[in-house]
Amino acid sequence: MRKNVLIFVKAPRIGVVKRRLSNDIGFEAAWCFYRRSVRNLIIRIARDSRWLCCLVVTPDSLFSIDPFWPNLCSVVKQGNGDLGQRMHRALVNFYSNPTVLIGSDIPEVTSDHIQSAFRALAANDVVLGPTGDGGYWLVGLSSRALRSNPFGGVSWSSQKALSQTVNNVQNGHSISILNKLNDIDNGIDYEQWLNRLAF
Repeated sequence: MRKNVLIFVKAPRIGVVKRRLSNDIGFEAAWCFYRRSVRNLIIRIARDSRWLCCLVVTPDSLFSIDPFWPNLCSVVKQGNGDLGQRMHRALVNFYSNPTVLIGSDIPEVTSDHIQSAFRALAANDVVLGPTGDGGYWLVGLSSRALRSNPFGGVSWSSQKALSQTVNNVQNGHSISILNKLNDIDNGIDYEQWLNRLAF
């Protein structure tokens, strides 16, 4: 059965991406980080033959293949709505096959992480990959869990996003929590990431 990895991405526009990080390291440095890390992420994950990758892009005007994106994935629009509505729509569009969705600001995601998520999804209704700031870097939902939509009323970009999503999962639905990974949202995250690269 075909597996799908959806990568949520923003247009790589200076001053638009990584705004919180920009406040600490400057617009140009944050933009360069985003472009480099997203390209590397796409190449690393999309070249794995165990699944197909799709970029789910915003704004919708980026629907066509942008010269920035490696030509390894199909591209679809995120559409309107809050983050939860856009993620739910994307997952529903691919519901007939095992599908996980990841963010684009976790530079240390590997194919091994993705494979672990698919193994967990095969045995659970909901799979979540937590981040240190209370959010999550990956989500996968069974067809049954998709019908319940655990994204309703979640405070996105807050420390409550993961816990609220877990609380939304209906009784009788099983949940698997993966290893915690670090997103890069501010200068401290960025410096810690650079230090990890040095080792």
